[in-house]
Amino acid sequence: MGKALIIGAGGVASVVVHKCVQNSDVFEEICIASRTVSKCDALKEKLDGGKTKIHTAQVDADNTEEVIELIKAFGPDVVINVALPYQDLTIMDACLATGVHYVDTANYEPPETAKFEYKWQWAYKEKFEKAGLTALLGSGFDPGVTGVFTAHAQKHEFDEIHYIDIVDANAGDHGYHFATNFNPEINIREITANGRYWKEGKWVETAPLEKKEVYNLPEIGPKDIYLLYHEELESLAKNIKGLKQIRFWMTFSEKYLTHLKVLENVGMTSIEPIEFEGQMIQPIHFLKAVLPDPASLGPRTKGKTNIGCIIRGLKDGKEKTYYVYNVCDHEECYNEVGSQAISYTTGVPAMIGAMLVMNGEWRKPGVWNVEDFNPDPFMDALNKWGLPWQESHNPELLDLDLDAKELSR
Repeated sequence: MGKALIIGAGGVASVVVHKCVQNSDVFEEICIASRTVSKCDALKEKLDGGKTKIHTAQVDADNTEEVIELIKAFGPDVVINVALPYQDLTIMDACLATGVHYVDTANYEPPETAKFEYKWQWAYKEKFEKAGLTALLGSGFDPGVTGVFTAHAQKHEFDEIHYIDIVDANAGDHGYHFATNFNPEINIREITANGRYWKEGKWVETAPLEKKEVYNLPEIGPKDIYLLYHEELESLAKNIKGLKQIRFWMTFSEKYLTHLKVLENVGMTSIEPIEFEGQMIQPIHFLKAVLPDPASLGPRTKGKTNIGCIIRGLKDGKEKTYYVYNVCDHEECYNEVGSQAISYTTGVPAMIGAMLVMNGEWRKPGVWNVEDFNPDPFMDALNKWGLPWQESHNPELLDLDLDAKELSR
C-alpha cells in the first residue's frame, strides 16, 4: 500500500518496526531513522529479507531541515514519530513542508520544563487543514488506546459518559533495584510532577503521588495505584461531552518510590542545569546515563500489565458501569518482538494508527486525537495485532470524591 518513515530506534520504535514488517500488505517499504544509525542498521539486519523493504538513515530530529531532506529523499506516505516528545514540533514542521501525514505517541514537551499539554500541537490544526494533511496525536496506549476505549464506550455502551478512571498497572519484575520501563527522563519528569484531575469543568491539582488507592486488577490482583496527571485527560475532558470527572492512576511499588524519593532528595531528578567539571548539565541526564536502558529490560522482565478505562454514565436513562482493558504478558512480548510489554503496548497502537491514516479510514485534514475518529477499526485491529481487549459490565469502582474520603478517615 505505501511507505512509512519511522523516526526513533528505541524500544518502542523496535516494536513499531516489527509490527510494520508483519503488516507488509500495508507497509511495503519503511525507513528507520535515528541520530544513532547503528541502532537502525541492527533492526534492519534482524528483520530484513521479508516482503517489507527496509531502509535506514541517520537524522537529527531536532533539526527540521535534516528531517525535511530525509522525507524528500525517501518519499513516505506517513511519518511515525517515536523519537523524544521534545522533537514533535520539528517533525510536524517537516511534514507540513513536504506534504506528509504525521503520527506520534506522546504530546510535545518543552525540554526546559515538565509540561504535558497539547496546546502547542493543537495550534497546528489550521496549518494541517490547509495542507490537506492528517496529524494523529497520541497513538500509543495511554495516550492512545485509552482514548479509543473511551470512544468505543461512548459509541456502543453509553448515551452519556460522566466519570472515567484510567488505570495503568505494571506487575512486571525486571530484577533491578531501580529502573524505568521507558525513557528515564520522560518517566521521572512525569512521576515527580504535581498530580491533576479534571472535575466539573476545572482542574484539581494534587501534590506528586499524594492520592493513593488499592485496586484489584484482573489477572494481576490488588495493586497500589497513585493519581497523577496524564495528557489524555486534557483531550478527553475536551472531547467527551457531558463528562463530570476524569482521573488517571498508575501503579508503583514501595521499592520504586523509595529509590525515587532518595534520588529526588539529592537532586538527581532535577532538570535545572548545574555546573559540573566546567560543563553545564541537567542532573536527570546524568541519571539517565547510569540507569539501565529500558530496551535492555525485555529478557529480564516477567509478569503482566493491565491498562484500561473504568467508565460510569447513563444508558437508556439508567446508571451503567463499564470496564474495558487489555492484559499484556512481558515474556510473550519479548518472545514475539524482543521487547517488554511497556514498549509493546505503545508500539502496536502506533503501527495501527499509521495504518488507519495510510488506508484512509482515519484520514481527515487537521490535528486530531484518537478519540476524534471512529473507534471500530482500531478496536478490531487491537485484537488482530496482539493487544486483545476485554470488558466487564460489573467492575470494581473507585471512590469518586477523594477529598470526602480523606475527611472521613
